[in-house]
Amino acid sequence: MESLTVSIPRIPTARLLLRELRRAEFDDFASNLADPEATTFLSGVSDRRTAWRTYLAATGSWVLDGKGWWGIELRATGALVGTVGVFIRESAPDFEIGWTVFRAHWRNGYGAEAAQAALDHAFTVYGARRVIAHIDPGNHASIGVSRRIGMQYEDVADFYGKPTTRFAIER
Repeated sequence: MESLTVSIPRIPTARLLLRELRRAEFDDFASNLADPEATTFLSGVSDRRTAWRTYLAATGSWVLDGKGWWGIELRATGALVGTVGVFIRESAPDFEIGWTVFRAHWRNGYGAEAAQAALDHAFTVYGARRVIAHIDPGNHASIGVSRRIGMQYEDVADFYGKPTTRFAIER
């Protein structure tokens, strides 16, 4: 009988640890997706069942592609403060980066710190030459994160039938 082993890399930063998502933290993840303010620029509020599917998809992408979403852990406390991912969407050849910081932890710079670490990993470990981010044009906080990590506005893209801004970086 064959078995499959998946290794999710852990990436430390000055204040954070990018690491695997854990079942015990699902309630925090689901609460964030149920928060109307926190999900304004995502797909909108998700019920617990949809949040579970999203959580599983974030974890399962490691099995399919060897890339995916990390939990963002605050090293000082061990608390999960958000998620960040580098992945390849089924509909595009480019590496993509995304991040979400739980609302209780906004405005601490965690998004930029985690995104920079994930972006560096994409270029150095995955050999990415180009990484994109789809960001709602009204999401000024995420646009700021993308600029802090060196991304530039590229154009308006069709994102599953919805126009959105695309930022990109090449190395």
